[in-house]
Amino acid sequence: MSVKQPEHVVVVGAGMVGLATAWFLQEKGVRVTVIDRDGVAAGSSWGNAGWLAPALTLPLPEPAILKSGILATLRPDSPVYVPLRPDPRLIRFLVGFVRHSTPARWNRAIAVFNQANARALDAYQRLVDHAGDGRVEEPVNPAEPFLAAFASEADRQVLVDEFTHVAATGGLTEFELLGHDEIHALQPGLGAAVRCGVRLHGQRFINPGRFVHALADAVRRRGGEVLDGHTVTAVGQRGARVRVVADESFEADAAVIASGSWFDALARPHGVRRVVQAGRGYSFTVHPDQVPSGPVYFPTQRVACTPLGRPEEGLRVAGMMEFRSPDAPLDPRRIRAIVDAATPMLRGVDWEARHDEWVGSRPCTADGLPLVGRTRSDRIHVAGGHGMWGIALGPLTGQLLADQIAGGTRDPLLDAFDPLR
Repeated sequence: MSVKQPEHVVVVGAGMVGLATAWFLQEKGVRVTVIDRDGVAAGSSWGNAGWLAPALTLPLPEPAILKSGILATLRPDSPVYVPLRPDPRLIRFLVGFVRHSTPARWNRAIAVFNQANARALDAYQRLVDHAGDGRVEEPVNPAEPFLAAFASEADRQVLVDEFTHVAATGGLTEFELLGHDEIHALQPGLGAAVRCGVRLHGQRFINPGRFVHALADAVRRRGGEVLDGHTVTAVGQRGARVRVVADESFEADAAVIASGSWFDALARPHGVRRVVQAGRGYSFTVHPDQVPSGPVYFPTQRVACTPLGRPEEGLRVAGMMEFRSPDAPLDPRRIRAIVDAATPMLRGVDWEARHDEWVGSRPCTADGLPLVGRTRSDRIHVAGGHGMWGIALGPLTGQLLADQIAGGTRDPLLDAFDPLR
């Protein structure tokens, strides 16, 4: 059954995914209202690493996680941490996660990511190259250099092998191997523990908080409403209208649920049965003697470093994956684990002077693939479950979903993201 193009759509969630969907709906001539509990970029869109790095945008369930040992995930200093507690929903997610962490399933998921990664940067360019009021006034920065640094060649080989596997599934990563002197020449602020590295080409990065706020400004300039202070409790459909229930009700022709780790309760009544589990990440800001000019990644430690803009703005240091309630308080042990892991890899950093400590909940699915598209209700759509890659894939998600909602065209990539799968 075909659905008439909506005149007005309510988007639940003012993060990258929700606002990008609103922006691309406006491109189709649709009026939008974006509502959020806390405000623009208040969740995982703010404190993440801000990488637009197709080379590293890969499905989270991977064989390497299982190789590190299930028991290791119970330690608070582990890069992937699962606090032990009786939680049937978490257990269901973890069982599915383990089932998808096999080489065969990972390769199938990578093939999907290859398709998405090949188009993700173009979606960003549409935002920043727009000729009218919708232009996003915040740069997408070339990541030159983008360095992955290692304490040994054996550690480096793990990443090289990963790139080889991606290439076997149709992906392409342009990189070069660097010795000790080469990587330290490119980034003098690296610590003595760094022995070798990899330089990646063709990657980008943003200041995520600033970019998402600039995206919200662009939506507003074109007549869209972006409202905070609205905790949505239900999204329902009656005939040709939808009703989004918060402290007040919003009615429209269609709705998009893009509420991050709070996605499940709103989407489940509409046939979306996949568990979306909060995978919490941590970050903080430091001011090294020499701020890197581009992103630096320590894959073995799973720590990501991103310059925030001008040198005086410092370096964001981010990491960790913690499967815990999205509303749980920040765990200081996780911050300390990042500091301990990064200290040998960077020099000239006063770690005790760190600030802007943050925890954000990334919405993860057991198979590592997002949930994007129409639900069982023909006017209620979802955009969630991106895990660590809501920033990298948010604009592409918005473009694909807007095309389906307002243009009547369903991109084949949405088959893999089908929320009813």
